[in-house]
Amino acid sequence: LNDVDVFIFDCDGVIWRGDSLIPGIPETLDKLKALGKKMYFVTNNSTKSRAGYKKKFDGLGLDIPAEAIFSSSFAAAAYLELTKFKESGKKVYVIGEVGIGEELDLIDVPWFGGPGDKGKEPDMGPGGRLEVDEDVGAVIVGFDRNINYYKIQYAQLCINENEGCEFIATNCDAVTHLTDAQEWAGNGSMVGAIKGCTGQEPTVVGKPSPLMVDYLEEKLSLDKSRICMVGDRLDTDVLFGTDNGLRTLLVLSGVTTEEKLLSPENTITPDYYADSINDFFMDAKVGAKKAA
Repeated sequence: LNDVDVFIFDCDGVIWRGDSLIPGIPETLDKLKALGKKMYFVTNNSTKSRAGYKKKFDGLGLDIPAEAIFSSSFAAAAYLELTKFKESGKKVYVIGEVGIGEELDLIDVPWFGGPGDKGKEPDMGPGGRLEVDEDVGAVIVGFDRNINYYKIQYAQLCINENEGCEFIATNCDAVTHLTDAQEWAGNGSMVGAIKGCTGQEPTVVGKPSPLMVDYLEEKLSLDKSRICMVGDRLDTDVLFGTDNGLRTLLVLSGVTTEEKLLSPENTITPDYYADSINDFFMDAKVGAKKAA
């Protein structure tokens, strides 16, 4: 703890599972705050905007300021700002839920799709075709519990036929925590569908992309060498930390088991691992362990 000034926490599997708070987390966060540690919360889940996640934290009894929360829906909007998309006069087609649209509204980028295309079906009878808006300059693919063939077809037509249309993914997580009972297919399944019919690789804006940590470093003047990334996934959270020069801690309270971490097949190694972030304040003999 003495070598770290800032903690970046993943949310699903670290702070909560589904809609259930992991026991002991409020007390641990209070202790870190009392020690003067800065804390930021970064999630690859794009279903909510930063304002939406603020409501979730509040509902779980966690007093976290909105400016300390970074979702991949926010990262998608930040990327469009960075690339001056608004100046192109183009629109965005969204596969995803309300979070992406709410973040795009905040930067005045026109968009459509998302929840509005729930339940739509294309005309697949003789001569049937789906007409798309030629002004779509980007397709953002985020987690969508109402993904359907209409959305997939609309997205592939925009990417394949609209000149210069960019394919953006909020993340490529294989599985996610919709409930605390089991793992559910993640946004990697939605992104994979669009990759499969376009043959294109997306620009990924969520973890392990450097976009969010670069934003934190630039906007908040943070020193990377004093930041620790804490997450439950090797291929997103830990990779996000190691690729961007951060210290890393893997917790076993989410999708990754100790067996998977220590298996010979695993090539991603965190600096430390622990059962949960509650181990920060446990006896050293039973707390966080070095991973290598």
